[in-house]
Amino acid sequence: MNTLFDKVWQQHVITGAENEAQLLYIDLQLIHEVTSPQAFEGLRQAGRKVRRPDKTFGMMDHNVPTKDIHTITDLVSKKQMDTLRQNCAEFEIELCDNGSKNQGIVHMVGPELGLTQPGKTIVCGDSHTATHGAFGAIAFGIGTSEVEHVLATQTLWQKKPKTMGIEITGTLQPGVYAKDIILALIATLGVDFGVGYAVEFYGETIRSLSMEERMTICNMSIEGGAKMGMIAPDEKTIDYLKGRPYAPEDIEMYSKTWLDLKTDAPSCYDAYRHLDISALSPYITWGTNPEMGVSIEDAFPKITDHNDQMAYDYMALSPGQFAKDIPIEYVFIGSCTNGRLSDLKEAAAIIKGKTIDPKVTGIVVPGSRPVRKAAEAIGLDQIFIAAGFEWREPGCSMCLGMNPDQVPEFVHCASTSNRNFVGRQGKNARTHLCSPAMAAAAALHGHFVDVRPLVKERA
Repeated sequence: MNTLFDKVWQQHVITGAENEAQLLYIDLQLIHEVTSPQAFEGLRQAGRKVRRPDKTFGMMDHNVPTKDIHTITDLVSKKQMDTLRQNCAEFEIELCDNGSKNQGIVHMVGPELGLTQPGKTIVCGDSHTATHGAFGAIAFGIGTSEVEHVLATQTLWQKKPKTMGIEITGTLQPGVYAKDIILALIATLGVDFGVGYAVEFYGETIRSLSMEERMTICNMSIEGGAKMGMIAPDEKTIDYLKGRPYAPEDIEMYSKTWLDLKTDAPSCYDAYRHLDISALSPYITWGTNPEMGVSIEDAFPKITDHNDQMAYDYMALSPGQFAKDIPIEYVFIGSCTNGRLSDLKEAAAIIKGKTIDPKVTGIVVPGSRPVRKAAEAIGLDQIFIAAGFEWREPGCSMCLGMNPDQVPEFVHCASTSNRNFVGRQGKNARTHLCSPAMAAAAALHGHFVDVRPLVKERA
């Protein structure tokens, strides 16, 4: 009797005793321009080659400008991007270069190309690598020295974590989304509930979600302290992968093996949590970490410690206020959490035929070039532009402020990204995490509103 995680882990152990660090075989390493330069330099100094270039894939995302993608004014960003391009050429690694047909955020491009598959071990020098766990893969972020180790050996030493099963039950109300599930879970359990665990999300609600929604859930498992988030593969997983460039041509031959990757019984988990989302409302964050969140209906909580006080001071908010009291002047729709086509469709449906508040600056950044092209093919770009949004090129953009897209100082931003840390989106920027529909509605009104009536209105 084993969990999904145990099954995949055991298939990849090369050596090492239980309860000690074990050497894992790594099926896929994704690299980007920020965390890979030192790793490649380490290879050169040691006179080593990349062990399996065919199991490594490079992408430009963090530093990419989204207004003019080929004009890079920041010298550090330009150096990092040029270096990745040179490294991939020298070590014969395939690269989704800036402006190329598949370029985009690493955690979106992997699934879109079919590189991400059930049962794989996947690493990247980026914490949100957990996203790929939505396919039944063990996927996690690693440090630069570990990036070098994988490049040189295609292996990695890791101590096996414990397992936690999180059962999600109930049916989502119209206007409530996967983003609200994970924000509510973190607000309920805290930013450290998953520390030391590989978390598997399961239950009737998870089964009902699309692959894109499942990726949103796993993407933010790291914000609850878990290194890895996983969802067992099912027929939706198989259907998503069919026909993708790097997925197996004879995918049916793989499907039985993939579908066998599931937890044998809930009793296999080391820990168990449960969340019923039947009455879940849209969530937003009021503070400076993802745990500081409330439903649209609830008042901001009382101050219980110094961290709360610091958060309220930084955000210029007070206990007892509501989400509607936050003056939104910036809206960002994008990121590896919510920059997929389905996210853009939901946001566009909210703002279609309307105009955003004149004091709001709104930008829409598709997470990848294929998503951008697909959105333009059905006219989403024109809906956003007509409403007053800027329609941008793909990239990480405002999620982390490592490129020109930053929130002005002391401005409140409704953001579909994954982190609301101090200074994350720019110096003294005030970030409020929410779903794409909630962000779109906030752009229209200049403050947060309950998006459920707007969704029901269009149904």
